[in-house]
Amino acid sequence: MSSGASRGARTALTAFGVVGAVGAAAAIWGIGIERYLFTVRFHEVPVLPHGSAPIRVLHLSDAHMAPWQHRKQEWISALAELQPDLVVNTGDNMGHRDGLRGLRAAFDSFRGIPGVFVHGSNDHAEPSPRNPLRYFSGPSRVKHTTEPLDTQALDDYFTDELGWLDLNNAVGSLDVDGLRIDTFGVSDAHREWDRLEVLPGLLENLRADVAPAALSLGVTHAPYRRVLDEFTDLGADVILGGHTHGGQVRVPGIGALVANCDIPLDQARGLSTWTHEERTVPLNVSAGLGHSIYAPVRFACRPEASLLTLVPHA
Repeated sequence: MSSGASRGARTALTAFGVVGAVGAAAAIWGIGIERYLFTVRFHEVPVLPHGSAPIRVLHLSDAHMAPWQHRKQEWISALAELQPDLVVNTGDNMGHRDGLRGLRAAFDSFRGIPGVFVHGSNDHAEPSPRNPLRYFSGPSRVKHTTEPLDTQALDDYFTDELGWLDLNNAVGSLDVDGLRIDTFGVSDAHREWDRLEVLPGLLENLRADVAPAALSLGVTHAPYRRVLDEFTDLGADVILGGHTHGGQVRVPGIGALVANCDIPLDQARGLSTWTHEERTVPLNVSAGLGHSIYAPVRFACRPEASLLTLVPHA
């Protein structure tokens, strides 16, 4: 082999070695470090009537809880120290058949705080092993052979013990710090469990013969465009969703590669706005608190909760 060819081979081997080292370092970071770097994202949202006191809304999503995830449980529990006025839970709480045990450790600190919740598919069915690389091929397909979870026990905990409202294809009103808030939501649109057609009639009955609410919240697990459009048309002042994991693995400078639904990728995480029929409302999509136990990685996308401080219009 000539000296030039030898140098070329060494250069190629060096390049492959560097790429391999970078990949290994990224995997160590994403699997062993970042998925434990829980963070709170703070946003101020001007949507309340003039003269209203601020309302602190804690948005939680996609805990995918397993009973052994004690660090996550302790961190979520400590969020009560933020003194939220309202908790909004946008689903996929369960990550294991015994996940409710971990959820109790995480959520018991929110007893006495008003809240609402909707389901994701992992509140009904246990996750199953799959190739995590398939996540990047597009929205995941529905599997019909997964093991069912005890959804009723989860709902009983949320409604009977925490006092939260079930908004799965349902509506309800809350008194939060003296303000009436109308809320409405749907079950997991990714599984096509959303029943958007029932909401107009339910909201009409809710709003009949009473003064208008100070605020209307729309709550969904999966922020599909059809859901966001309908929520906007139904008068939501703020929309909250989850499901996307913020992409779960993001490329610095680029962002999410996938959203697992049809929302634009640049809105797969964080506070933005949604416009339909010339009406624009704030939209917060949580990147979530966890991940499937079969895809234990986060990269450039820390697990998160959001604290939205709702303030009067400017």
